[in-house]
Amino acid sequence: MALKDLTFLGDFIHGKFSLPDKPNGQLKDISPGDTNDEIMTTSYKLDNVDRAVQVAKQAYGPWARLTVEERKRHLLKLRDVFVAHESEMAEIIARDTGKALWDSTTEAKALAGKIDITLNASLKLIEDERIVNALPQVDGVIRYRSRGVMAVLGPFNFPAHLPNGHIIPALISGNTVVFKPSEQTPAVGQFYAQMIEKAELPPGVFNLVHGEAETGRRLVAHELVDGILFTGSYEVGLKIKQETLNHYWKILALEMGGKNATVVWDDADMDKAIYETLVGAFMSTGQRCSGTSRVIVHDRIADQFTDRFYEAAKKLTIGHWSKNPFMGPLINQPAVEKYIRFQEMANRENAESLMRGKSLDLDHKGHYVTPSIHLVKKFDPNSMYQKTEIFGPNVAIYRSSDFNNTMEIVNSTGYGLAMSLFTKNKELYNEALLQARVGILNWNRTTNGASSRLPFGGMGKSGNDRPSAHFAIQYCTVPVASLEDPTSLDKTKLLPGVTLD
Repeated sequence: MALKDLTFLGDFIHGKFSLPDKPNGQLKDISPGDTNDEIMTTSYKLDNVDRAVQVAKQAYGPWARLTVEERKRHLLKLRDVFVAHESEMAEIIARDTGKALWDSTTEAKALAGKIDITLNASLKLIEDERIVNALPQVDGVIRYRSRGVMAVLGPFNFPAHLPNGHIIPALISGNTVVFKPSEQTPAVGQFYAQMIEKAELPPGVFNLVHGEAETGRRLVAHELVDGILFTGSYEVGLKIKQETLNHYWKILALEMGGKNATVVWDDADMDKAIYETLVGAFMSTGQRCSGTSRVIVHDRIADQFTDRFYEAAKKLTIGHWSKNPFMGPLINQPAVEKYIRFQEMANRENAESLMRGKSLDLDHKGHYVTPSIHLVKKFDPNSMYQKTEIFGPNVAIYRSSDFNNTMEIVNSTGYGLAMSLFTKNKELYNEALLQARVGILNWNRTTNGASSRLPFGGMGKSGNDRPSAHFAIQYCTVPVASLEDPTSLDKTKLLPGVTLD
């Protein structure tokens, strides 16, 4: 298919794109699905971080003073722009990430959906609440006010949807935004800013700066940034926490990785468990924080499940995004090298290779790999393979017939994002709800995928208890308590020792 040439426009600050003069660095944006597809060459200037934050700070007052209804009108116009450009956004996501077009189209459609859900559902979480007689004869009011300038740092795997999930709640609640897209997917970030430009949001309300790690560091450490909304790896989230240790006033919403487990018990619907686990483990080439990387199967059905899962995994289609396969490539060559390295590590740590992951040489020269399956002979909480997020299409299969032992395995990695349980036994599900140290627990459904009508976040290394999705609007605001007393002073009730002339 003929691909549209993209031109790098620069950073988007105060409602305008501008190319950096005397840039600090330059990056080639090359599609992971076809290394001959050079999407565009980007450049960045570190000083633009300060400029973008200053502009966002200046724009904050006028934007925050608008009524919610006025800000709604701006976002509904943005929603219309998102809908009008869904197919174009989907293609850019596919080129920039390598994800299949069906996968990228789902992401592009979610942008407008996030606005609908935020305006129609999530705003209710921050409605004013009047408390009659909060103190005797004095009413109280709970209000939610905006925080100020919010820094949004986006990931490469969902380069439009996940930043959008922070940006929309931040904007509707009265904050302004400085967005740094992943350096792996700058074309998606740029096109997102172009849609903001088409929607004619007031200048400075939304700003975008390109760059690598130093750009992100300067942004999160900036004195005028009031909150940091991040989706990405545990390692980068930890660095953000370290960079802001002295900035105790900043809200940090850190959505990080996962080493998610699916438990398949002996009464499970076998067909459903196999299909949902395939989707969980291998969709988006395993590059999802909620992806399934461990499967714990009841001893009684383990052989049957493993055989059928393996046969189904062998048939998954892999290829260029334009051919609409099930799996595309990994994001870059270092990701491929990490994936291959963990194949070897699994074997060294006594996991049997049932399906070996390897690089693939296809018609389109990209970062393609095959899925992989390892059988864990013995649970070892200290195994690097068993506890590390690989972020690739690898799944480890365990066997267990003791549910308490199974839950020990589930909770062993330090991550706590998602778990799935396949069983017809509601009591077992209730026990999992009690024991599992996760923020997402699905019953007879994959770990992958989430509803924006629900909170999304994890425990431990998966996050810092600031769930996004439906709850994102809460960390974008500060609850303000007011006692309101319209009555005159009753001089008969003065405190002892107080005299008024």
